[in-house]
Amino acid sequence: MKETESHNRRKHLGIKTLAPALVSVVFWSSAFAGIRSALLNYAPGHLALLRFLVASSILLVYAVCNRVSVPNLRDIPKIMVLGFLGFTVYHIALNFGEISVTAGSASLLIASTPALTALLAVIFLKERMNRWGWVGIITSFFGVFLVSLGEGQGLQFNFGAILIFVAALSSSAYFVFQHPLLEKYGVLPMTTYVICAGTSFMLIFLPGLPQAIYSAPLCSTFSVVYLGVFPGALAYVTWTQALSKAPASLVSSFLYLSPVLAIFIASVLLNEIPSLVSLAGGGISILGVMLVNLFYR
Repeated sequence: MKETESHNRRKHLGIKTLAPALVSVVFWSSAFAGIRSALLNYAPGHLALLRFLVASSILLVYAVCNRVSVPNLRDIPKIMVLGFLGFTVYHIALNFGEISVTAGSASLLIASTPALTALLAVIFLKERMNRWGWVGIITSFFGVFLVSLGEGQGLQFNFGAILIFVAALSSSAYFVFQHPLLEKYGVLPMTTYVICAGTSFMLIFLPGLPQAIYSAPLCSTFSVVYLGVFPGALAYVTWTQALSKAPASLVSSFLYLSPVLAIFIASVLLNEIPSLVSLAGGGISILGVMLVNLFYR
């Protein structure tokens, strides 16, 4: 019986899940270098707000054209919380963290998201994890510890790395707790609701944004627009589609591909290479994530 349940869960990871998840991972991998580049001309708060004003605008046009109805009144507080966790906290913390953390190392820290997602799914959704899965979670967290150490000065933690770990935790909570509303509303409406909700909290950074846009080079503003359209609106739609087809802890395991792509992109575009300690920690963290995925039940 247990083997049948495990097989039924894993069969969800077919091409219909794989394709949208990989699209999301590729775009998100490019976002780390894009954020580092845009931070040269935009403050972290302005960057996040402009990026998601673009993403929200695209999704709202979709919603109007397709006559997407507004969510039920009783679900709005839940949607606001999900938007705050998955977008406001995640992207503000990530942007501030990348001021002092390289794009590649940031991606290594975010790679802990699948382990965190699995942990939260076990605690709150009662998904099952055997002892090797727990070993994987502990291994992944040890890797995060090494990455944080590797981005600091000497044997000190980098506060930016801690902020990025907070981003990973908030993103994991979003992935886990969105399921009931996702099943109720569907992929595109749900993505539209939560991105618009998260963007509304970012409006605290509106003062000074017009001046920042006016002062920034056009290429930098185009980078932010790219972040809003592709790693923003499109990637979250495809990721939510993947999550609608398989358990959160399994779909999130695709994120272990992101650091490899992100480090390659950052090395080409920014000439950035993480420290050896960060790379070692990232490798250990990804090994832990693979253990979680392999022994998930």
